[in-house]
Amino acid sequence: MNPPPPKVAVLDYGSGNLRSAQRALERVGAVVTVTADLAVCSAVDGLVVPGVGAFAACASALETIGAGAMITSRAAAGAPVLGICVGMQVLFDSGQEHGISAKGLSVLPGTVRRLHAERLPHMGWNTVQAPPSSTLFAGLDSAARYYFVHSYAACDDDQALSNIADSVIYTEHGKRFVAAVEHEAVAATQFHPEKSGDAGMTVLQNWVRSLR
Repeated sequence: MNPPPPKVAVLDYGSGNLRSAQRALERVGAVVTVTADLAVCSAVDGLVVPGVGAFAACASALETIGAGAMITSRAAAGAPVLGICVGMQVLFDSGQEHGISAKGLSVLPGTVRRLHAERLPHMGWNTVQAPPSSTLFAGLDSAARYYFVHSYAACDDDQALSNIADSVIYTEHGKRFVAAVEHEAVAATQFHPEKSGDAGMTVLQNWVRSLR
């Protein structure tokens, strides 16, 4: 008998491409609920934290509905969390935008800062430097490309990242920055897997399979 499909919640806190994430996750075999109900988010096999826009606004919206403590509790308990775009960024200690620092969830160490690049936002397709041991990028070769749209990221000159050095996957736009993280129960992508074609669907499929 086949095991039941994993149950996944996409956290609805007023930010992110909720329905596109839902459809993509359903395509790769998850039973998906889009919800702001923290009890539901706590109980599912996998929690997705999406996000678009500004770090401070997303962090504030999470705190408004009390979701920050739930996310950190899940991560501490080893319950899978997937952050996407700004949903990944808010997992870090803090974010600096326009000279203002906003507190993140401190699930991951480091600070999100403005990219050092001639052209911003970084909008388009990039490869990533994933190791052969990666779970998220299993079955994908180094030529696979993923869709990014952002002006801020955690960058490789952040000394705090040395604490999770083996968990960080980089790419480059102007300088190297964090494209993805696989740290214990936490997975995260700066790119949008739901907008990244077949390669992005494979990333999501790999994550969903890891929930079984």
